[in-house]
Amino acid sequence: MATKVLVLRHSPGESLGRILDSLESRGISSEYADLYREGARPDIRGADGLVVMGGAMSANDDVPFIRQELDIIGEAVALGLPILGVCLGSQLIAKALGARVYRNPVKEIGWYPVHWTEAGARDFLVSEPETLFQWHGETFDLPAGAELLAYSEQCRHQAYRVGKIYGLQFHLEVTPEIIADWLNEDAACGEAREVTSLIDPHENCGRLEEVGAKVFGRWCDIVRRQ
Repeated sequence: MATKVLVLRHSPGESLGRILDSLESRGISSEYADLYREGARPDIRGADGLVVMGGAMSANDDVPFIRQELDIIGEAVALGLPILGVCLGSQLIAKALGARVYRNPVKEIGWYPVHWTEAGARDFLVSEPETLFQWHGETFDLPAGAELLAYSEQCRHQAYRVGKIYGLQFHLEVTPEIIADWLNEDAACGEAREVTSLIDPHENCGRLEEVGAKVFGRWCDIVRRQ
């Protein structure tokens, strides 16, 4: 039987980006579930893993599809599925696991240094600090039993793991084209204007792809063993 992951996304313009490269290289198929569309209710029981993408909204928004998404994540946890969350996805997973999500002291928009903990270096086979792409204004407390994998000076909780569940605050999945699209989106313009220096979509993207292949590859291998 083919291996498949379900992908929860929050707007039609979202894409798996580099995550798709790792999935396809391991023969794992993917299916988007657009929870923001009325009536969308995916059945995760046929999935081997769950990916929760980013988005402009907050994990604390009291709207039906966010509440539904928290329930779906909880169901995936109960089923023991491997889960990967990116940015908002990492915050939603943390909240579904009982942790608090709240405003970070500063917004991180652009390229920022991220440091790996010993656990992160062991998990992802990376050790030196990396300059990674960020676009977020909120952060989270670590869920109970979580291991911190990465941190930055302006946002302590950058990545965590709870068993087969990984949450990444940063965006390893982006390509230069995705970053350029985000910068040009009307909804993002207000936030982008808060940045004091020009964001180059191509800066560090070569290294970002290499790190992403390791991180996403690690998670995909867990899905294949599921």
